Amino acid sequence: MKKRVLATLMSVSLVAALLVGCGDSGSKPASSSTDSASTDSASTDSASTDSSADTTASSGDSSSAATGGDYTFEIIVKSYQSSYWQAAVTGVNQKAEELGVKVSCTGPNAESDIADQVNMLNNAINNAPNGIGLAACDQEACLDALQTAMDKGIPVVCFDSGIPSAPAGSVYATIATDNYAAGATAAENLYPALKDKIASAGAPVRIGEVNQEATSESITSRGLGFIDKFIELATADGKSVAVIGNEYYVNNCKDKGDEASADIIIEVAVPAQTTVELCATEASVILNKADTIGMFGSNQVAAEGILTANENLDVLGTDPATSILAAGFDAGSVIKGAITSGKMFGAVTQSPLAMGQTTVEVLTKIANGESVSDVPTQGYWYDSTNMDDSSIAPNLYD
Repeated sequence: MKKRVLATLMSVSLVAALLVGCGDSGSKPASSSTDSASTDSASTDSASTDSSADTTASSGDSSSAATGGDYTFEIIVKSYQSSYWQAAVTGVNQKAEELGVKVSCTGPNAESDIADQVNMLNNAINNAPNGIGLAACDQEACLDALQTAMDKGIPVVCFDSGIPSAPAGSVYATIATDNYAAGATAAENLYPALKDKIASAGAPVRIGEVNQEATSESITSRGLGFIDKFIELATADGKSVAVIGNEYYVNNCKDKGDEASADIIIEVAVPAQTTVELCATEASVILNKADTIGMFGSNQVAAEGILTANENLDVLGTDPATSILAAGFDAGSVIKGAITSGKMFGAVTQSPLAMGQTTVEVLTKIANGESVSDVPTQGYWYDSTNMDDSSIAPNLYD
């Protein structure tokens, strides 16, 4: 994907304030204008390899911060399904008010509603905005629309998930966590807690992974990052690993291994639709297996699915000798509560608030004629020992 050279650097300070809860559970637009501090926004999806990172999503010198004009931006999130997107849209609205620009936010009901999101993108293009912010549900489904946007001279900024095969020049910048590294972070924290149990096992043990889908860059990268890092760590300890289950993850991990001879089996499940209930169904199958010792849910919906499954099974905990250890992704009150109560071992979260803020600032820079480039955002591993730390707490949205 062709990217413009960074000519002017920007800095976005993460606002460590209470997130604004926003409205409908449907797919209606959520708009913000510069003459109102209220938001009518979406509700619903990440992490870094360094839990000590600060809470600023930055691309350089704060003296180059964007200033707004008479601009209107269309922002399309992945869904109205989880509080992750509520936090992102809150950031969008905060930065729009600060810069004096207008935004209109839309998104489908669920992240599996790919066709609905494509229709929203096409409608956004027809509105001829000054720019579009897009968190794509599917890496391939938006390609024709991106070409149309480029033909009409409408710049697109991707956030949360990139589109690697986008038409050259159609996407000006991508604002996202390194999702592959984020998935690896979960493995780097879960594996040491299970290491002794794996070493002493007299038979193969099982690690479950629930991914809500196998289409978006963010989810697939996290899932593969976890698998590849877990295999790397286990191999370094002399253990063999096999990956089974969903074909996408089996075929795209670095080494799927041999199930017949493996010491560790990583079983990957993907539901038919991206709902907590269907993720719970998939998780229940794995949690019910006697050899399961660990689980990973690669986003809020998947992690909450694992916790929902556990309501009936009661097999999760933080002591590997007596329970299954589960690592999650993202935040939200359900995951935070489970970590606090000892039902979930820990999770990785990114800063959707900063991501939303940065998207509007980058779009404003483009509208001002400035050059931009990709902006990485920070993320964090958190558990019961560090949830209140100043570098973590602002990112744990409800």
